[in-house]
Amino acid sequence: MSLLGKLIGVGVGPGAPDLLTMRAHRAITNAPVIAYPAPDDGKSFARSIVTEFIAPTQIEIPIIIPMRSERYPAVEVYDQAADDLRKHLDNNHDIAVLCEGDPFFYGSFMYLHDRLAGDYETEIIPGISSPLAASAVLNLPLVSRNDVLTILPAPGENDDLQRQILAADTTVIMKLGRHAPRIVSLLGEMGLIDRAYYAERVTIEGSQFTCRLAELGNREVPYFSMIIVQRNSSVQGARA
Repeated sequence: MSLLGKLIGVGVGPGAPDLLTMRAHRAITNAPVIAYPAPDDGKSFARSIVTEFIAPTQIEIPIIIPMRSERYPAVEVYDQAADDLRKHLDNNHDIAVLCEGDPFFYGSFMYLHDRLAGDYETEIIPGISSPLAASAVLNLPLVSRNDVLTILPAPGENDDLQRQILAADTTVIMKLGRHAPRIVSLLGEMGLIDRAYYAERVTIEGSQFTCRLAELGNREVPYFSMIIVQRNSSVQGARA
């Protein structure tokens, strides 16, 4: 019976290559196969973070994910990707699957894990998630003592978002993109604009931008952005 390869979910962090963990670096440089999500209209963000660590001798498997408004993730995409990875795992090839931030924090890797972990040895290497990176860049402590932190995806319905924001001391609202004007308007109605901060593409040199939400204006907001709302935080004195 032939040996099987290991499936490794590698968190590559929020964008800066030097925020990669030593364990993640070791997995990326040692794995004969590297897989990563990639849009059908551009380059893979996950791969761009670790480009300097990938050797020409390594096999690369881009997992093309259509950038559409339909329900995500597309089952067919991950079914096919799992089949592609199985061929290498069955040939005793370890595979490092790159994932922005952390593999199990809104990470695409979890859909491959669901399909493959029952049949192969699996390792998860955590990465620095974007809310923690944004907190550091903004010089804005998230929570202390008994504060409650809530993390919400921006596509949620306004009523649900408002209810959960009011139940938390600090709220992180992620995946803004086209939802940003609606979220800003909601926070304005709730009287929380002056308690909110904005961050985009944190730790990415040349692209990072942060400000108080009240100062955002008409700036175009990308998908990789977030708002941090300190409604009732016990930590004061933060600055953007």
